[in-house]
Amino acid sequence: MTRIVGEVMTREVVEARRETSFKDVARLLDRHRISGLPVVDHDDKVLGVISETDLIHGQAARSTPGRERRLRLPALRRATRHTAAVARATTAEDLMSRPAITVHPEQSVADAARVMERHHVERLPVVDEEDRLIGIATRRDLLRVFLRTDEEIRQDVLDVLTRTMGLLPHTVIVSVRDGMATLEGRLELRSAIPQAIRQTWRVDGVVGVVNSLTFRIDDTRPPEKHPSHRIKHHWLPER
Repeated sequence: MTRIVGEVMTREVVEARRETSFKDVARLLDRHRISGLPVVDHDDKVLGVISETDLIHGQAARSTPGRERRLRLPALRRATRHTAAVARATTAEDLMSRPAITVHPEQSVADAARVMERHHVERLPVVDEEDRLIGIATRRDLLRVFLRTDEEIRQDVLDVLTRTMGLLPHTVIVSVRDGMATLEGRLELRSAIPQAIRQTWRVDGVVGVVNSLTFRIDDTRPPEKHPSHRIKHHWLPER
Protein backbone atom coordinates (compact mmCIF):
# COMPACT_ATOMS: atom_id res chain seq x y z
CA MET A 1 0.00 0.00 0.00
CA THR A 2 1.36 3.42 -0.94
CA ARG A 3 1.40 5.73 2.06
CA ILE A 4 0.39 9.37 1.63
CA VAL A 5 1.59 12.49 3.43
CA GLY A 6 -1.69 12.91 5.32
CA GLU A 7 -1.08 9.59 7.08
CA VAL A 8 2.37 10.46 8.43
CA MET A 9 2.31 14.25 8.93
CA THR A 10 2.24 15.94 12.34
CA ARG A 11 -1.09 17.70 12.76
CA GLU A 12 -0.21 19.85 15.77
CA VAL A 13 2.03 22.45 14.17
CA VAL A 14 4.14 25.01 16.00
CA GLU A 15 3.84 28.14 13.88
CA ALA A 16 4.76 31.80 13.88
CA ARG A 17 2.95 34.87 12.60
CA ARG A 18 4.64 37.39 10.38
CA GLU A 19 4.95 39.81 13.33
CA THR A 20 6.45 37.24 15.75
CA SER A 21 9.72 38.66 17.10
CA PHE A 22 13.19 37.20 16.54
CA LYS A 23 13.47 36.22 20.21
CA ASP A 24 10.02 34.65 20.33
CA VAL A 25 10.85 32.50 17.30
CA ALA A 26 14.01 31.33 19.05
CA ARG A 27 12.00 30.53 22.18
CA LEU A 28 9.47 28.50 20.17
CA LEU A 29 12.19 26.40 18.57
CA ASP A 30 13.88 25.81 21.92
CA ARG A 31 10.72 25.08 23.88
CA HIS A 32 9.36 22.55 21.40
CA ARG A 33 12.79 21.15 20.47
CA ILE A 34 12.26 21.64 16.75
CA SER A 35 14.62 22.94 14.08
CA GLY A 36 12.16 25.03 12.09
CA LEU A 37 8.59 26.23 11.75
CA PRO A 38 6.22 27.75 9.18
CA VAL A 39 5.14 31.40 9.17
CA VAL A 40 1.44 31.98 8.43
CA ASP A 41 -0.83 34.96 7.87
CA HIS A 42 -4.18 35.66 9.54
CA ASP A 43 -5.89 33.13 7.20
CA ASP A 44 -3.40 30.38 8.13
CA LYS A 45 -1.88 30.51 4.66
CA VAL A 46 1.83 29.70 4.64
CA LEU A 47 4.08 32.68 3.87
CA GLY A 48 7.45 31.08 4.46
CA VAL A 49 9.54 28.87 6.74
CA ILE A 50 12.11 29.74 9.41
CA SER A 51 14.90 27.32 10.28
CA GLU A 52 17.64 27.37 12.88
CA THR A 53 19.99 28.36 10.08
CA ASP A 54 17.96 31.51 9.44
CA LEU A 55 18.28 32.45 13.12
CA ILE A 56 21.99 31.75 13.15
CA HIS A 57 22.50 33.98 10.12
CA GLY A 58 20.50 36.69 11.81
CA GLN A 59 22.53 36.44 15.00
CA ALA A 60 25.81 36.35 13.07
CA ALA A 61 24.85 39.48 11.15
CA ARG A 62 24.33 41.31 14.43
CA SER A 63 27.64 40.18 15.95
CA THR A 64 30.07 40.86 13.06
CA PRO A 65 29.88 44.61 12.34
CA GLY A 66 33.47 44.79 11.07
CA ARG A 67 33.30 41.79 8.78
CA GLU A 68 32.77 43.85 5.65
CA ARG A 69 36.24 45.40 6.03
CA ARG A 70 37.82 41.98 5.51
CA LEU A 71 36.02 41.41 2.20
CA ARG A 72 37.09 42.56 -1.20
CA LEU A 73 34.92 44.07 -3.91
CA PRO A 74 32.60 43.00 -5.48
CA ALA A 75 31.97 40.48 -2.68
CA LEU A 76 32.01 43.43 -0.29
CA ARG A 77 28.97 45.06 -1.88
CA ARG A 78 27.00 41.80 -2.01
CA ALA A 79 27.86 40.74 1.54
CA THR A 80 27.23 44.21 2.93
CA ARG A 81 23.75 44.38 1.42
CA HIS A 82 22.86 40.87 2.62
CA THR A 83 24.34 41.33 6.10
CA ALA A 84 22.61 44.66 6.57
CA ALA A 85 19.25 43.20 5.54
CA VAL A 86 19.58 40.24 7.92
CA ALA A 87 20.86 42.43 10.73
CA ARG A 88 17.74 44.58 10.46
CA ALA A 89 15.52 41.48 10.70
CA THR A 90 13.45 41.70 13.86
CA THR A 91 10.36 39.66 12.97
CA ALA A 92 9.53 36.28 11.50
CA GLU A 93 8.56 37.92 8.22
CA ASP A 94 12.04 39.43 7.94
CA LEU A 95 13.83 36.16 8.76
CA MET A 96 11.80 33.56 6.88
CA SER A 97 12.80 31.84 3.66
CA ARG A 98 10.25 32.30 0.92
CA PRO A 99 8.36 31.10 -0.96
CA ALA A 100 7.56 28.12 1.21
CA ILE A 101 7.81 24.69 -0.41
CA THR A 102 4.57 22.90 0.48
CA VAL A 103 2.84 19.58 -0.20
CA HIS A 104 -0.74 18.35 -0.12
CA PRO A 105 -1.94 15.54 2.18
CA GLU A 106 -2.86 13.22 -0.70
CA GLN A 107 0.62 13.25 -2.21
CA SER A 108 2.64 10.08 -1.73
CA VAL A 109 5.41 9.91 0.84
CA ALA A 110 7.87 9.07 -1.93
CA ASP A 111 6.91 12.24 -3.82
CA ALA A 112 7.34 14.33 -0.67
CA ALA A 113 10.78 12.81 -0.08
CA ARG A 114 11.80 13.76 -3.62
CA VAL A 115 10.59 17.33 -3.05
CA MET A 116 12.71 17.55 0.10
CA GLU A 117 15.79 16.32 -1.73
CA ARG A 118 15.24 18.60 -4.71
CA HIS A 119 14.86 21.74 -2.59
CA HIS A 120 17.27 20.75 0.21
CA VAL A 121 14.74 21.31 3.00
CA GLU A 122 14.15 19.47 6.27
CA ARG A 123 10.39 20.02 6.58
CA LEU A 124 7.38 20.57 4.36
CA PRO A 125 4.25 22.45 5.47
CA VAL A 126 1.16 20.49 4.45
CA VAL A 127 -1.67 22.59 3.04
CA ASP A 128 -5.26 21.97 1.98
CA GLU A 129 -7.00 22.93 -1.28
CA GLU A 130 -7.09 26.57 -0.17
CA ASP A 131 -3.38 26.54 0.78
CA ARG A 132 -4.16 26.71 4.50
CA LEU A 133 -1.77 25.01 6.90
CA ILE A 134 -3.08 21.67 8.21
CA GLY A 135 0.13 19.90 9.24
CA ILE A 136 3.84 19.51 8.72
CA ALA A 137 5.94 16.64 7.39
CA THR A 138 9.53 16.34 8.54
CA ARG A 139 12.32 14.08 7.31
CA ARG A 140 11.75 11.95 10.40
CA ASP A 141 8.05 11.55 9.57
CA LEU A 142 8.87 10.37 6.05
CA LEU A 143 11.73 8.16 7.18
CA ARG A 144 9.42 6.12 9.42
CA VAL A 145 7.72 4.79 6.29
CA PHE A 146 10.99 3.43 4.95
CA LEU A 147 11.95 1.82 8.27
CA ARG A 148 9.23 -0.80 8.06
CA THR A 149 10.01 -4.43 8.77
CA ASP A 150 10.47 -6.91 5.94
CA GLU A 151 7.38 -8.81 7.09
CA GLU A 152 5.22 -5.66 6.91
CA ILE A 153 6.49 -5.00 3.39
CA ARG A 154 5.94 -8.63 2.34
CA GLN A 155 2.36 -8.60 3.56
CA ASP A 156 1.64 -5.33 1.75
CA VAL A 157 3.07 -6.70 -1.51
CA LEU A 158 0.82 -9.77 -1.23
CA ASP A 159 -2.21 -7.60 -0.48
CA VAL A 160 -1.51 -5.34 -3.46
CA LEU A 161 -1.02 -8.24 -5.89
CA THR A 162 -4.17 -10.06 -4.80
CA ARG A 163 -6.28 -6.89 -4.70
CA THR A 164 -5.18 -5.13 -7.89
CA MET A 165 -4.48 -8.17 -10.07
CA GLY A 166 -6.96 -10.68 -8.69
CA LEU A 167 -4.24 -13.23 -8.01
CA LEU A 168 -4.86 -15.99 -5.52
CA PRO A 169 -2.57 -15.79 -2.45
CA HIS A 170 -0.83 -19.07 -3.32
CA THR A 171 -0.15 -17.98 -6.92
CA VAL A 172 2.80 -15.76 -6.03
CA ILE A 173 5.38 -16.40 -3.33
CA VAL A 174 6.78 -13.12 -1.95
CA SER A 175 9.90 -12.89 0.16
CA VAL A 176 11.54 -9.68 1.37
CA ARG A 177 15.01 -9.14 2.76
CA ASP A 178 16.31 -5.68 3.67
CA GLY A 179 13.59 -4.17 1.48
CA MET A 180 14.49 -6.32 -1.55
CA ALA A 181 11.36 -8.15 -2.71
CA THR A 182 11.60 -11.45 -4.60
CA LEU A 183 8.59 -12.71 -6.60
CA GLU A 184 8.26 -16.41 -7.37
CA GLY A 185 5.47 -18.53 -8.77
CA ARG A 186 3.65 -19.18 -12.03
CA LEU A 187 1.17 -16.75 -13.56
CA GLU A 188 -1.34 -17.60 -16.22
CA LEU A 189 -0.23 -14.93 -18.72
CA ARG A 190 3.24 -13.60 -19.48
CA SER A 191 1.87 -10.04 -19.81
CA ALA A 192 0.90 -10.10 -16.11
CA ILE A 193 4.53 -10.30 -14.98
CA PRO A 194 5.51 -6.65 -15.72
CA GLN A 195 2.31 -5.53 -14.00
CA ALA A 196 3.18 -7.54 -10.88
CA ILE A 197 6.64 -5.99 -10.81
CA ARG A 198 5.23 -2.45 -11.14
CA GLN A 199 2.71 -3.04 -8.36
CA THR A 200 5.48 -4.36 -6.10
CA TRP A 201 7.64 -1.30 -6.71
CA ARG A 202 4.76 0.92 -5.57
CA VAL A 203 4.74 -0.56 -2.06
CA ASP A 204 6.46 1.73 0.44
CA GLY A 205 9.70 0.30 1.74
CA VAL A 206 10.52 -1.74 -1.38
CA VAL A 207 14.03 -0.85 -2.54
CA GLY A 208 14.33 -3.45 -5.31
CA VAL A 209 12.47 -6.28 -7.04
CA VAL A 210 13.88 -9.65 -8.11
CA ASN A 211 11.64 -11.33 -10.67
CA SER A 212 11.57 -15.14 -10.69
CA LEU A 213 8.03 -15.46 -12.01
CA THR A 214 7.16 -17.87 -14.81
CA PHE A 215 4.06 -18.09 -16.99
CA ARG A 216 1.82 -20.68 -18.59
CA ILE A 217 0.74 -18.82 -21.74
CA ASP A 218 2.86 -16.35 -23.69
CA ASP A 219 0.28 -13.81 -24.80
CA THR A 220 2.91 -11.26 -25.81
CA ARG A 221 3.84 -12.95 -29.09
CA PRO A 222 1.80 -12.31 -32.20
CA PRO A 223 -0.22 -15.32 -33.32
CA GLU A 224 1.58 -17.53 -35.76
CA LYS A 225 0.44 -17.30 -39.32
CA HIS A 226 -0.06 -20.69 -40.83
CA PRO A 227 0.75 -20.86 -44.56
CA SER A 228 -2.24 -21.57 -46.73
CA HIS A 229 -2.25 -24.98 -48.40
CA ARG A 230 -2.82 -25.07 -52.08
CA ILE A 231 -5.29 -27.67 -53.27
CA LYS A 232 -3.88 -29.68 -56.08
CA HIS A 233 -6.35 -30.75 -58.71
CA HIS A 234 -5.52 -33.85 -60.62
CA TRP A 235 -7.10 -33.97 -64.01
CA LEU A 236 -7.55 -37.29 -65.60
CA PRO A 237 -7.44 -37.54 -69.35
CA GLU A 238 -10.76 -38.21 -71.00
CA ARG A 239 -11.27 -41.64 -72.34
